[in-house]
Amino acid sequence: MFKKLIFTILVYSLTLSFVSANIEIKARTAILQDFLSGEILYEKDADESIYPASMTKIMTTIIAFDLIKSGDLSLNDRFIISERAWRLSTAGYSSMFIMVGDEVSVEDLLLGIIIASGNDACIALAEGIAGTEEEFAILMTSKAKELGMENTNFANSSGINDPDNYSTVRDILKMSTYLIKEHPDYYKWFAEKEFTWDRTGGDPITQGNRNPLLYKNIGADGIKTGYLAVEKYSLASSIYRKGRRLIAVGSGFETKNSRSRESSKLLTYGLTNFDLVEINKAKKPIDQVEVWLGKQGYVDVHVDADIYKTIKKAKKRLLKISIKYDGPIEAPINKNQKVGTFKVVYDQELIGEYDLLASNDVQKVNIFTRLIKSLNYLIWGDV
Repeated sequence: MFKKLIFTILVYSLTLSFVSANIEIKARTAILQDFLSGEILYEKDADESIYPASMTKIMTTIIAFDLIKSGDLSLNDRFIISERAWRLSTAGYSSMFIMVGDEVSVEDLLLGIIIASGNDACIALAEGIAGTEEEFAILMTSKAKELGMENTNFANSSGINDPDNYSTVRDILKMSTYLIKEHPDYYKWFAEKEFTWDRTGGDPITQGNRNPLLYKNIGADGIKTGYLAVEKYSLASSIYRKGRRLIAVGSGFETKNSRSRESSKLLTYGLTNFDLVEINKAKKPIDQVEVWLGKQGYVDVHVDADIYKTIKKAKKRLLKISIKYDGPIEAPINKNQKVGTFKVVYDQELIGEYDLLASNDVQKVNIFTRLIKSLNYLIWGDV
């Protein structure tokens, strides 16, 4: 009675010039990801342990943003600056130049961390939230484990040299992805090029963002630089162009110029060698499938997920999708009931399989109508 139907649809095929995938990034370790698809486009020793330096501050801001989102912290809350925090306002450290006894808002501390890379602001925020920086570092490491950062441990809030403060570029990538995905409104601060703090008892201080890519016309909007003598230069960076975002993390760049040049090169490589294909938007009807003994002859179907795939530009013609179900589907059908599968195939290899769901309820016809339909089927068959 039931038949199996497969619909294969070519997403689209364009003739594009092929750009060589060969690239060498002059860093000790690096990784590149297409944000929406999650595809890793390049990696070099991505699981090698690093000292994350000021990239640590990404997690410091995440802890605060999570608390703000849950209602346990406000941007208007004010923290009193301790002597320990103030000591990092001295020469030789990145700081926002807070003073002992100052009452500084959470918003100003966050901006001081994100834009001015203030180590003093990190300690002030950590102490205000958790009581001590040590307790705050425990929160940071716990969050890292929650995000799947299995090779990371945080020993402080700023990234100042500590052998117990370590990570990998893959883990920094996971952390950066979470920041952008879960806190898009606050992430906009990472693109700000300067921060002016009207400090207590002194003239306002204006400092520029240390991310060199923000000053290039490539669409960069974050994320965080780092430097330690033992690790050399590092950078977690992101660009957003025409609806597409790429995130790169590199560490062990020999110089500031190398950090800027090689990070830009890596991001550009992702843009020019690959295309992001939107295959499906969550809950948007894909097609219709036939219904048996229902008050409707067909029901819309969808996949409950956004599906993106990153494809080499010269290979996009090899991407196909298919809908497969045993049908017609017998009523009653409930909304979001699984009725089949949705498959994504690339170069004859299955790269994604998802539940195909009914987009609405379909009630069963009454018994008299069912008898007539069944009789017609027995006499005339599946017509």
